[in-house]
Amino acid sequence: MTLELDTLPAAPDPEADRSAPDLTADGVGGRIDRSFRRVALAAGLTVLLALLLIAVVTTNKAWPAFSELGGSYFFGTEWVPSEGLYGIVPLVFGTILVSVLALVVAVPISVGIALFVTEVVHRRARGAVTTTIDLLAAVPSVVFGLWGFYYLIPPFQTAFNAVSDAVSGIPVLSTVLGPSTGSSYASAALVLALMVTPIITSVTREVFTTVPPNDKAGALALGATRWEMIRGVVFPHSTGGMTGAVMLGLGRAMGETVAVALLIGARPDITANIFAVGETMPAQIFRNLSEADDLFRAALIGLGVVLFVLTILVNVSARRMVVVIDRRVKGAA
Repeated sequence: MTLELDTLPAAPDPEADRSAPDLTADGVGGRIDRSFRRVALAAGLTVLLALLLIAVVTTNKAWPAFSELGGSYFFGTEWVPSEGLYGIVPLVFGTILVSVLALVVAVPISVGIALFVTEVVHRRARGAVTTTIDLLAAVPSVVFGLWGFYYLIPPFQTAFNAVSDAVSGIPVLSTVLGPSTGSSYASAALVLALMVTPIITSVTREVFTTVPPNDKAGALALGATRWEMIRGVVFPHSTGGMTGAVMLGLGRAMGETVAVALLIGARPDITANIFAVGETMPAQIFRNLSEADDLFRAALIGLGVVLFVLTILVNVSARRMVVVIDRRVKGAA
């Protein structure tokens, strides 16, 4: 009985074994993996440390206002530094009102642009539209503010007063849409909507691109119109991501400073008239921090602490809402 030599297993090559890298847990691969883990951990801890330092330093600087003013600082309805009144409620009200008004305008436009780019526009024109939106996001906020201050306030005043005159006989609308001087909550909100639209559009567009093409093709094959396919396939699949995009835009809107300061008018007040002059927390800090002393400076830094807490709550709420909505859409809850 003879054996074919070419059927026998080849003997291991000692030279090849010595030259191959050791990828075991105790070898080169294990050391690289442990190093990467340490670097990633350090990067994550750096972010947390930065947030902690921001919170500690700003709270320490604002503590004189917190301790001296107490509840009147957080629940007071008058912000008149010349009279020693530092109630932040009008500023919080203005910040939330302007941000919400901006989202009311920006979200439908952003979703429409994202749908246009992903579902309607020709492939050759898609890049041009996307680039234009991305370039709009890169424009500095001060440019938007100066443009609005010099060129938009007079048209805003004319348009707002025309609307106010048209609804003057309607009880509720006459209060919400009252007379305007041009600088107002609505003016700041409209320019702010233009600023957050690229952010919401970019995130929403990326979410829409994750919808499986087979699901969309299946809906169209079953006889659905394009709108029915978007409503029944694209929106349910993208609800969580769209919610995250909107909350991201909200956080961006709440922290905007220069553009809002140039357009809102600088009068802390609580009013139902969205065409009236108002003020926000970032704008108030921007106007007065360089000239403020002692208690006033501490009160302004306290506004930064409150804004910091609000933005954290917005981001935490966004993450929670995304998880809950995804579970409901997918039938897990």
